[in-house]
Amino acid sequence: MAKDPIKKAENGTYYFRANLGYHPVTGKQIQKYRSGFSTKKEARAEYSKLILASTEELADKKEDITFKKFIEEIYLPWYKTQVKESTYKNRYSTIQKHFAYFYKKKVSEIEAINVQTWQLKLAKQFSPNYVRIVQGMLCLAFDRAIILGLAKKNPARMIGNIKSKKVKIDFWTLEEFQKVISLLYKGDYYEHYLFISFWLLFMTGMRIGEAAALQWDDIDFETGMLIISKTLYYKTMNDYKFVEPKTQASNRTIYIDADTIKELQEWKAVQAKVLPNCGFVLSYNSTPTSKTTLPRALEKLANLAGVHRIKIHALRHPYVKLTTKNKLAAKAEIPNYQHEFDSLRFLLFCLDVQVAHDKQKPYSSNVTYVS
Repeated sequence: MAKDPIKKAENGTYYFRANLGYHPVTGKQIQKYRSGFSTKKEARAEYSKLILASTEELADKKEDITFKKFIEEIYLPWYKTQVKESTYKNRYSTIQKHFAYFYKKKVSEIEAINVQTWQLKLAKQFSPNYVRIVQGMLCLAFDRAIILGLAKKNPARMIGNIKSKKVKIDFWTLEEFQKVISLLYKGDYYEHYLFISFWLLFMTGMRIGEAAALQWDDIDFETGMLIISKTLYYKTMNDYKFVEPKTQASNRTIYIDADTIKELQEWKAVQAKVLPNCGFVLSYNSTPTSKTTLPRALEKLANLAGVHRIKIHALRHPYVKLTTKNKLAAKAEIPNYQHEFDSLRFLLFCLDVQVAHDKQKPYSSNVTYVS
């Protein structure tokens, strides 16, 4: 026999809590609490009235949901399933910081004028390109609201985005890189680790996460083939995991020059004496390289070398820029070269660049290609 939902309070009045199903949008259980009835009959009459009402009638109207509730209870849980964990973590703080401007409004109340006011306010504090990114995230949120029937239009798309600003790409020339790399003494184990880390980033164009995830099994020293198929999501020394690269095109194979192969083989031999079973290429303690180790070292070395500081990501810019610029030229010069033209040897061939390192004789631009 079912329990009587009508209860008697200590003060002699009656109360009840009615379970009325689930919210059609949030999926959360709907409960209604009523108290203060003089008689049990009055309480039961009100209880029956609520039970007979439909879930849709009792739930908040879709159009009346606040933007805060939509973002935190509906949009973010969905968005988390659509992107990588690292992306969600980075975007979460941005969303909470900038979307809060609309949190007190209902989703259906947000108009184009409100978004434009918000946009202009951001433009006074942040770069145009950053504002464009944040507004793009807002557009995505409203697109989802429309799909769920919570909004009829997307005010973020209606107003358009602000004009982008061409950003000057920061990078080091080969000469500047030489000044920095020459400060590292490979006779010291840790400095040798820094040397190979910066060398590999500069010479291969890998992203820091890709390089941190690189393992010795990913390199074929006989053919010079290096496979990039993963990136590292790093939280702590004991909490990290391999994830898919940034984009589909990031899954790639590159061919490294003979000098880089030589440097890697030399580092592998040194590392094996200290860490016999280490699988990571860029590791001095059996754990993958952290997010802060290399950037801090790079900043200190730049100051010592007297060159302008750059972010660790910028080490790959010369490689990427030159690779893109000379793709077509390489196809004309080397018609049988079927791989992605992202080899440093290819760059050396096209540009006839000679790179000196470690106070030894310069590289030769006479390159043997793997067909």
